[in-house]
Amino acid sequence: MEYEKMLNRLYISLPKKGEASERFELPKLDSNVQGKKTIIKNFSQAAKAVKRSEKHLYKYVTKETATAATIEDGKLIMNGRFYPELISKLFTNYLKEFVLCHECKKPDTEIVEQNGVKVMKCTACGALNPVKRIR
Repeated sequence: MEYEKMLNRLYISLPKKGEASERFELPKLDSNVQGKKTIIKNFSQAAKAVKRSEKHLYKYVTKETATAATIEDGKLIMNGRFYPELISKLFTNYLKEFVLCHECKKPDTEIVEQNGVKVMKCTACGALNPVKRIR
């Protein structure tokens, strides 16, 4: 009987589960084309929201678009015209590859180095997945 009381007390103290969509909302990149340049206004905030470094996201975007870019005052200024649909698709692909856990699909991940290899470690389920290198 003592065991059941302890078990009930444990269940009461556990946090209530929320839906993943409530806890993590996909940040939207605010981009626009000005002449021959594309400006992503909330680039730094988006990187912080997904808990990745600006440098890592910057390298991914510049590699995928094959263009030069600079970061100024939290904005990414890219050479070339890239419309919001393409920018959104790039960011979604980045999230799938480098942020969301490949096993449980939760955003509770961090990139760590183990034995000289960078892996994405999920703090929710404990899964480890190798991370593709961005050159």
